[in-house]
This record gives sequence, C-alpha cells and structure tokens, in this order.
Amino acid sequence: MSGMDRQIERKHPFTKKVITYSVIGIVVVSVILVFAFSDKSLKLNVSSDKIEIDTVKNGLFLDYISVIGAVEPIRTIYIDATEGGQVNSILLDEGTMVKKGDLIMKLTNTNLLLDILNREANLAEQENLLRTNRLQMEQNKLSIKSQIIEVKYQLKKYERNFHSNELLFKDQHISREEFEVSKENYEFTRDRFELLLKTQQQDSLFRSLAINQLESSVGRMQDNIKLIRQKLNSLDVCAPYDGQLALIMPEIGESMSVGQRLAQINILDAYKMRVEVDEHYITRVTKGLKGEFEFADKVYALKLTKLFPEVKDGRFIVEMEFEKEVPPQIKIGQTARIRLELGESKQAVLIPRGAFYQNTGGQWIFVLDKNHNIAYRKNIKIGRQNPMFYEVLDGLEPGEMVIVSGYDTYGDAAKLILKN
Repeated sequence: MSGMDRQIERKHPFTKKVITYSVIGIVVVSVILVFAFSDKSLKLNVSSDKIEIDTVKNGLFLDYISVIGAVEPIRTIYIDATEGGQVNSILLDEGTMVKKGDLIMKLTNTNLLLDILNREANLAEQENLLRTNRLQMEQNKLSIKSQIIEVKYQLKKYERNFHSNELLFKDQHISREEFEVSKENYEFTRDRFELLLKTQQQDSLFRSLAINQLESSVGRMQDNIKLIRQKLNSLDVCAPYDGQLALIMPEIGESMSVGQRLAQINILDAYKMRVEVDEHYITRVTKGLKGEFEFADKVYALKLTKLFPEVKDGRFIVEMEFEKEVPPQIKIGQTARIRLELGESKQAVLIPRGAFYQNTGGQWIFVLDKNHNIAYRKNIKIGRQNPMFYEVLDGLEPGEMVIVSGYDTYGDAAKLILKN
C-alpha cells in the first residue's frame, strides 16, 4: 500500500443516533397502545368496611307496604247546636260513659221563651174566636131551622085555604077579592119557604168553610208552637247514642250560635285504624285490601273499608276495620305498624332494600366481580318493592353480590376498588 492510499473505516449499521430514535419510537408506540387498549373508566378506591354488601337471591316476594295506623272509634257522633243560646250549666265531664238521653249541658235563650209566650197568647185568642164563631153559627142554624118550621106550618095552612077558596070561587060562593088574597098568601109563603131552604143550605156550606179555615189556622198555630217547644227542648243537650263523651267544646257562660260544635261522643262498641299511605301507592290501594298488625304478641287482621283520595303533604288517608277480634285494652289514639298487602305473593329475584336506591332510582347498581375485590356499575330494572326487598325484573342473577349502601361519595366512578 502506497503512501497515497488511506484505509476507509466501515461504519456499523446501528449507530447511537439510530438506536436512540428506535428506543423513542418503541416507547411512543407502547404508550399509544396502552392508552388505546387500557380501561379508561373512572376508578375509586373504597374501604370494604364502609360499605354494605348483600347477595341477590331468588325468593317469595311479599307484596306489602308498612304503614302506621292510629286507633279510632268505629264511629264518632258530633253534637251541634240546633238552637242558639248561652251555656247555663255543664252536667258531665269529658271521658264519662253516657247512655242515650243523658243530659250533658243546658242552654238558655230568653228570646225563644218570649216567642213561645207570644205564640201561645195568639193561639188562645184564635181558639176563643173559633169557639165564639161555632156558637154563633150554631145559633144561626137553630134560628133558620125555627123559621123553616114556622113558615112550613104557615104554608100548609095557606095552601089549604087557597084550595078551599078555589072551589068556592068556582061555585061563586066567595068574592074574587077573597080568593086572590088567599092565593097571594099561599104563593108568598111558598116562595119564602123555598128561600129559607136555600138560605139553610148556603149557610151550612158557609159555616163548614169558615169552621174549617179557623180549625186549620188553629192547627197551624198549634204545630208552630210544638216546633218552638222542640227548639226550647233542644236547649237541653242530651246524648243521642250510648258511648263515651270525648269532648265538650264550650265553657259555662259562652254564647253558642246555631251549628256550632257542642260535644263529641265516641261509639266504643268497635274500633277502626286510621292509616296514612304514601301517594306513590294511591293507584294500588283499593277497598277490600287486607292488613295485619301485632299487639301484645298476637296478630290481628284488618280490612280496608274506606279510602279518602285527597292527597295532602304527599300522603292520603284510608280506614281499616278489624275483621274478627279486637285487641283487649286497646286505647283510642294508640298507634301500630300495619303490614298492608297490595297483591299476591310470588317467586322473584330479590335484593334487600338499601340507600343505593336514592342515588340510582333503581336503574343501576354496583355488582362485585368473582374475586370480590372490584365492583362495577350494571344497569338493572326494579319492579315492586316492600319494606324488606326490591323485586328485580332484569339485570341481576341469584348469587351475585351487590353494594346496597348509599353511593353519595362515589361521584361518576364506574368501578370501585375494594380495599380491606
């Protein structure tokens, strides 16, 4: 090799620069792949001892709700003032057992007393007028009858004289003047007799009409006085039924108007339960539904007999009566938790009630995986519910474990990592 010649070094195919770019490329691709195929859902670490876990199971779903009922008398009688007055005396105390007709309180009404006295005076005047008219009419009747008898006698006498003179006049034994006088006397007496008969008939009709009118007037006045006396009697407030005098409204000396409440009587031969129900169930609650509650370690059956559909403060009222036995020593106002049946029981997939429902509305729930260390969201469909369980229509299978406690702190987390 000459001095002009220079040896050329061969470059290695993997220089540092190439290696550096290659490594960077691999890292970038790896990161891209990790982001592309990794689980991007939001995770949240949760302490296992701060959650409540339960198991989905298949069982008998009892379609009922738990409600609170208050004991009331089967019937309450309200006594209102039928006539206004001032409370003069109260003879019985609240809580007293009363019989029908027992006097509870007395009212006084001076104006009513004066009204009765005036009406009685008017009645006496009308009765005297009726008696006077009857006496006068009877006298007129006798007078006309006497006149008829007298005129009838005269008529017969003049009639005989007329017929006798008629024969004598034909034979010219008497004058025409004498005959005409007898004829005029006869005809005059006959006309007068007929007039008296008509007068008697008309007078009889008039007397009957006048007497009937007076009797009707007196009868109406007597009926009015009876009604007024009934009003006076109503100032003595008496018990209309047997029962317990529950309330007395007025105080002695208080003035009460017509229609004001005076007292309340509870009929204690039976009892009922007054129940408030959430408006959510208003379409499912109907007459005839059954219920039961426990009292002194014994179960008593109830039946829904009356429903008041008006909703107030998110609740409506129903009344339930005892079907057979009534608990002994039960007291008005006492409360009990009633199990009100809404429908027939049947087999279903069940999960226990829990606070999760308030967060999800029953549309989804956290379900644990097989290892019980991760819980993930799962859509579900909830049907009916009772105080113990929700009926699951879709989304869960018996044996799965779910978180039933509240989800308030989980935010938008799709997975929960359970930590001991």
